[in-house]
Amino acid sequence: MAALDLHIDNVGKRYGATDVLRGVCLRIAAGEFVTLLGPSGCGKSTLLRIIAGLERADQGHVRAGGRALDTVAPKDRDLAFVFQSYALYPHLSVYDNIAAPLVMRELTSLERLPVIGGLLPGAGQRNRSIEERVRQTSALLKLDALLDRRPAELSGGQRQRVALGRAMVRKPKIFLMDEPLANLDAALRIHTRGEIARLHKEMQTTTIFVTHDQAEAAALSDRVAVIFGSELRQVAAPADLYREPVDLDVARFLAQPFLNEVEVAAPVGGALIIDSSRIIIRDALGSGQAGTLAFRPEHASLVDRDRPGALPVCVTRIEHAGMDAHVFVHAGAGAEFVARISAERAQSLRGGDNLGLTIDSEKAWFFPWDGSRQSRDHSRVA
Repeated sequence: MAALDLHIDNVGKRYGATDVLRGVCLRIAAGEFVTLLGPSGCGKSTLLRIIAGLERADQGHVRAGGRALDTVAPKDRDLAFVFQSYALYPHLSVYDNIAAPLVMRELTSLERLPVIGGLLPGAGQRNRSIEERVRQTSALLKLDALLDRRPAELSGGQRQRVALGRAMVRKPKIFLMDEPLANLDAALRIHTRGEIARLHKEMQTTTIFVTHDQAEAAALSDRVAVIFGSELRQVAAPADLYREPVDLDVARFLAQPFLNEVEVAAPVGGALIIDSSRIIIRDALGSGQAGTLAFRPEHASLVDRDRPGALPVCVTRIEHAGMDAHVFVHAGAGAEFVARISAERAQSLRGGDNLGLTIDSEKAWFFPWDGSRQSRDHSRVA
């Protein structure tokens, strides 16, 4: 079954006096995998529920394949929703959980009766068709050996695969996934997101995936739509989003756990002055405003204190993180920065060491206080 494109046009939602979504516009191509990324409470799950028909938008429209969905009942939208909580039937086997949507849609209430239902004209053929599709789906998800088990006998990852199977068996034109990996441990999340990526590649179904985990979004998505403060701030491919955040909120969220920030005066000759050190930043060229300089720890280097152009700093603490380490340094005027270096080099550093800090000027950003970037054209609607 062919995938559908999805158009979200100026969608808004309010709860009382609170704007949950404001003027969201998004175009998703048929077969595309788009992640809605943002912090808790930003409105991403509400948008997913509006697409599914579980919530009604206060303004705007949703269209799939050119068809307006605003007045279409959820069951008639040809969508499948995978919930964070799995939402499996505890009294049914894995087979029956996967088969449930087909049974409800394709069999009458009489045909669903034990023993007698299967004897009714045509019921046997429909049941064989359902069984064939359930077994095809279970094979794809590697659930064949678990079909007779109940959800209580399954691991978290197995339950999530059953929930995916129940959505997939209908062969919907659009998949909606609301943080489906949130209840899994770290190792299982990585494994399961690989399975989701594999399934999407095989099925080529339009998929909208909700998460607050930027690594998850980058690993899975063709494009990422960042929602912040109830607004769609930026839509871009993961690599472009990493390189060119549209504003400071997006940069902070995508740089977790650390983003270096320092308030700077208006550039002079394209250079920013930090504690008497002159730093050339591409974003500052042509800007005559004060603002915030931001850069990731991996784009800072620790060098000899007397290197020309280096900012004098003092090591305050070191946090080891496997192959890498985060080194916290203190500069003049109370500024603190973080540099990410190799764990091997970090072993030679100690608190109180006096060093220099340099910044990769091609990968740092200057955000004027009016909130707009100067060096790139960043569209907030795509």
